Amino acid sequence: MSSYDELIAFERETQALSQISGRLGWDQETVMPRGAAPQRGEEMAALEGVIHARRADPRVADLLDRAKAPNEAGAAQLRNIRRAYDRAVKVPGALASQIARVTSEAQGKWAQARADEDVAAFLPVLREVVALKREEAQALAADGNPYDALIEDYEQGTTSEEIAKTFGAMRPGLVDLRARVLEQQRPAGLSGGFDEDMQMALAAKIAKAFGYDLHHGRVDKAVHPFSSGSGLDVRITTRTNVDDPFNCLYSTIHEVGHAAYEQNIDRAFLLTSIGRGVSMGVHESQSRIYENQIGRSRAFTEWLFTEMTARFGDIGIQTAEAFYAAVNSVRNGYIRTDSDELQYNLHIMLRFDLERALMQGDLVVDDLEAAWNDRFHADFGYAVDKPSNGCLQDVHWSVGLFGYFPTYSLGNVYAGCLHEALRRDVSDLDRQLRVGDTSKATGWLCDNLQIYGSLREPRDTIEHAAGQAPDHAPLMRYLEGKFSEIYSL
Repeated sequence: MSSYDELIAFERETQALSQISGRLGWDQETVMPRGAAPQRGEEMAALEGVIHARRADPRVADLLDRAKAPNEAGAAQLRNIRRAYDRAVKVPGALASQIARVTSEAQGKWAQARADEDVAAFLPVLREVVALKREEAQALAADGNPYDALIEDYEQGTTSEEIAKTFGAMRPGLVDLRARVLEQQRPAGLSGGFDEDMQMALAAKIAKAFGYDLHHGRVDKAVHPFSSGSGLDVRITTRTNVDDPFNCLYSTIHEVGHAAYEQNIDRAFLLTSIGRGVSMGVHESQSRIYENQIGRSRAFTEWLFTEMTARFGDIGIQTAEAFYAAVNSVRNGYIRTDSDELQYNLHIMLRFDLERALMQGDLVVDDLEAAWNDRFHADFGYAVDKPSNGCLQDVHWSVGLFGYFPTYSLGNVYAGCLHEALRRDVSDLDRQLRVGDTSKATGWLCDNLQIYGSLREPRDTIEHAAGQAPDHAPLMRYLEGKFSEIYSL
């Protein structure tokens, strides 16, 4: 066995253990008894200790020095394994295990505090999470920017300064368009009750329509929808609300975008360093283009309107055009995951600024709720009414995902580039979508992006697929055109 082959064999075992860790996380958010949280924290910490030790194993460094890449994929394997090794050796194993233990427990405490509308109950464990993540960031950054070191975990090659510059360029246009839209009359919404079992049945049909392979996946319920796994076992969750079926249906489409990316990666890359989505920004580009540019398009909503009325009868909307307007209604609201695509990025910009301040020590945890509420009022023009609609609404900080939030908006930027290229290359796309056939759209994304996994770096992945370097201009053109048309601006 060559040094390269030996390294890849070692990496496959590490990746397999990581998959097991991910499955434990899926179980924790779906079916695990609430009382099991302390034990699960110990289990996650023990497993993370093993995984971290493998990633930092001196044998990896020795094999990397001696390994010769046989081809382009091999070179990408070595690049990614080297990156993981270099990061792992900077973080003490005890710290990695402690982060896994505390964040596992914090997740349950966040869920209870959210249900009880009790920020004070969550703050002690959040202080602990923030302290641990700052310690990790310092270890990773050395003399660099600690927050940038955390971003590197989710969007390698991108800095907070670059993100802030992109967000600063987008913000005036978003604020202006939002103000103009909200001056107009809001489209009529759905009315009536929507049986939750029927919602799940329709969500399953939609998931299949978007190419989700249920032979290698499943759809469950969770408080916060998410996708988990890769390769042959990729699971998603959604949620239902008897008064709001769009929450279920579009959460499902969003998570299917993540899941389809993982399912469509070249099987030759299975359980290797390039057998996963290359970054969270690129991952989010898939979920957002599935959900928004495809799923909320006039053509696809025409099909969805027929499906909705066939299942639920009178839904309070009589035409496909009115249904399209309802799907894309812009209205005041608190929840990021329920936000329309026009206002969504403003939610992300708020979180980006707050978590950067937390990591840099400019904001202390005890002041987080007040800082959130002040910023929300300044950005959206009305006050947060309760913690579950404010700083307790997202799971991310409880599980230590600092640096993750900005990738949501980067994903929107990437999706804008991909959508322009998709429309350029697939001329009869709307004809297919009107009958609920997404295969040309999802097939284009598979062939041009998803199949490659982490073969290329994030920006190179987008440029290869879209034929242009990532830029926020296509997204802004799309939003301006779509909402100007719907609201007759």
